[in-house]
Amino acid sequence: REQRAATGALPTDRSIVVERFRDELGDWRICILSPFGARVHAPWALAIEARLGGSAGFEVQTMWSDDGICLRLADTVEPPEVSRLFPEPEELDDLVLEQLGHSALFAARFRENASRALLLPRRRPGARTPLWQQRLKSQQLLAVARSFPSFPIVVETYRECLQDVFDMPSLTELLAAVRRREVRVEEATTVAASPFARSLVFAYVAAYLYEGDAPLAERRAQALSLDRTMLRELLGQEELRELLDPEVIEQLEAQLQQLAVDRRASDRDGLHDLLRRLGALSLEELSARVSVAVEPLVAELSAAGRIVTIDVGGTSCLCAVEDVARYRDALGSVPPPGVPAPFLEEVDRPIEDVLARYARTHGPFQAEAFTSRHGLATGPTGAALSALEGAGKLVRGAFVAGGTETEWCDVEVLRRIKRRTLARLRAEVEPVDRAALARFLPAWHGIDSPAKSLARLQEVIVQLEGMPLSYAELERSLLPARARDFQPRHLDELGSQGVVVWVGHGALGSSDGRVALYRRGWVGKLVDPPEVPDDLSPLALRVLGLLEQRGACFFADLDGACRQPGEADEEGGRLATPAREEIVQALWDLVWAGLVTNDTFQPLRALALRRTKSAHRRRGTDLRIAGRWSLVRQLIAEPVGPTERAHARALMLLERHGIVSREAATLESLPGGFSAVYPVLRAMEEAGKVRRGYFVAGIGGAQFALPGAVDRLRRLKAPARQPQVSVLSAVDPANPYGWIVPWPERGNNATRQPKRNAGALLVLVDGEPTLFLDRGGRALLTFAAAAGGALERAIPALSQRLARTSPRSLRIDQIDGEPALRSGHAALFKQLGLTYDHRGFIIEREV
Repeated sequence: REQRAATGALPTDRSIVVERFRDELGDWRICILSPFGARVHAPWALAIEARLGGSAGFEVQTMWSDDGICLRLADTVEPPEVSRLFPEPEELDDLVLEQLGHSALFAARFRENASRALLLPRRRPGARTPLWQQRLKSQQLLAVARSFPSFPIVVETYRECLQDVFDMPSLTELLAAVRRREVRVEEATTVAASPFARSLVFAYVAAYLYEGDAPLAERRAQALSLDRTMLRELLGQEELRELLDPEVIEQLEAQLQQLAVDRRASDRDGLHDLLRRLGALSLEELSARVSVAVEPLVAELSAAGRIVTIDVGGTSCLCAVEDVARYRDALGSVPPPGVPAPFLEEVDRPIEDVLARYARTHGPFQAEAFTSRHGLATGPTGAALSALEGAGKLVRGAFVAGGTETEWCDVEVLRRIKRRTLARLRAEVEPVDRAALARFLPAWHGIDSPAKSLARLQEVIVQLEGMPLSYAELERSLLPARARDFQPRHLDELGSQGVVVWVGHGALGSSDGRVALYRRGWVGKLVDPPEVPDDLSPLALRVLGLLEQRGACFFADLDGACRQPGEADEEGGRLATPAREEIVQALWDLVWAGLVTNDTFQPLRALALRRTKSAHRRRGTDLRIAGRWSLVRQLIAEPVGPTERAHARALMLLERHGIVSREAATLESLPGGFSAVYPVLRAMEEAGKVRRGYFVAGIGGAQFALPGAVDRLRRLKAPARQPQVSVLSAVDPANPYGWIVPWPERGNNATRQPKRNAGALLVLVDGEPTLFLDRGGRALLTFAAAAGGALERAIPALSQRLARTSPRSLRIDQIDGEPALRSGHAALFKQLGLTYDHRGFIIEREV
């Protein structure tokens, strides 16, 4: 249903789907979805490469699999016409031959053929030649052999590819059927890859993006894609225990054994087919595989002579009459009287026959499991296992997690297990949605972490370093959410020790402003030397000059110097002696311009206390001017080059976000934007320090991440069994909404939208926005996606947070723009125990 909804058609033997969409980089991707297999798709892809790359001038990258062909067209405004993807049958051979000689497949087959022909001699006959050396020698030999088209190894390689690897006749017939319109071509242009196209897209990524360092999901997926024969040569053993998914094995075996609900028999013909497929079963085993009463069906089939009872390993079992001779010759089971003679003819290799069927209907198994069920000795069983292994029907190895003994598995069953495991792993590799990102960021930032101590606070400062944030919000919400025992004095201690410094980034009214925290040793790497604004007052310029002359000063020193007879103004008169409050305001103008800082956080804290100026003067304790004031420029002791600064900022972004995108860098007001750090991130990727990929859907395609962050993000792809509730400040970098990803819809009738304002709160339930409380605490917004169960968890969490941290009691007057008591959610608020009066719901502050 999902595929049909996405493309309007399904790929069948009479219909091919050509799907077009743009990837995260804006380049066109074309997926040709067809069921004809890799032997047909491989030469088809080569023909498309030759046709588009040669005549049309497109730069084409292709990848094929059993499910179809994936093409990426770089730097093209419009994709080619669909007809260009279906070469004429008459020109197929020429196109494939033209492209085949330059393909990786041809190089690999040539190396194998040259090695068999002893044209790649080993340095030491008794030692294995490393694969990279074989490839290098093969490339050198191929470069010479290309000058001689009749060189036997070249001719053999072409023959092997065209006849053994490719199915050229089938492809020719398919293209002819398309031309005759016997096979339809369905076109679809989609916003993103459809469900069927996703496997091709991820296979393309695996082929072209990374081959080395990779997160856990990609490492397991790539390992499962390896040629197991070559892996055995390289490693000396084959180990799949850590690669194959135990749940996949369990589910597949339930289907093979027809224990799954949708595989059970429901009538007598189904019961007979079940016995033919699985072999002899006891009545109890048969009952587990039939969805109706089994006794009447057994009676009918027995009366019709279609099933009989025999002894298998000391157990009475029901058996299809067609298998009586097989069990007689393999196990010595005595046929019951009345079996027709045609069903008693001798069977060739009966033990191998019974064993092969057992393997086809089971997952990986140990030899002892087969012998104990069938009452066979170890010797005959071992001989049969070896014979089937030699015939390529069984493989031995270590397949089941936690196992210690050698196991056996049918080749086709193992292939199905690998494919299903790959499908599950590729689902993990899919970009996650915005809710998963919203689950990841609070975990990455350690929201509600139980860790305590100054060491934890310093870890938090490293993550928040360089990000301008409301100081009131920083002290009231952001730091307490990350360090459980945080007290404002802890910042003062770090400041007095010279560990942490702060720089202003603009006022937020008269009682707050944005500041950025820095480690003392990193401030020079992250902060550009500040420039003096043109709109500074003469008094502010005078204060700035005093700090440049004298260095760090207490306010008393600045106040005394500014009250002395001033310099002459432009008309030759003396500047008037400024009032104390004017000097204070000039000093704070310099602070918010990023020119002046203090060695303590008390002045910032004093702004938020909202004490009147007269009260400060009466007590002589104006904490707004406490501590020593100094120039920010003095913190930047040595000049830092642009490369070192860009590297430091890239590390800062990675530490804060885990996954860095264009949106994160742009909205942080990073000097130069994302382009300033992009070359550094790309170099870090090439050095194996970070990963690049499409990790989060819906944001910029150029995403860089720490490997550990990718693994953690994917572990949080699905919500936890116990819903996780997070109450965040709206401006918290752990909240991606309204910043990295857009706010979700609130419904068609929503007039107000949430904003990232200091003082506002957001409640997330499993990463989905559920409640938003504005900065005044009076208006509450709900989101359309919030279900009743989410609201039941979000409302108490918000109430507890406000009661614990709000400086006063709050009254919620409005919910979704309506009076709170007339809102559709009012009954739920009352049910959850919130107090209310005639104006709205009241949340009392804890004493």
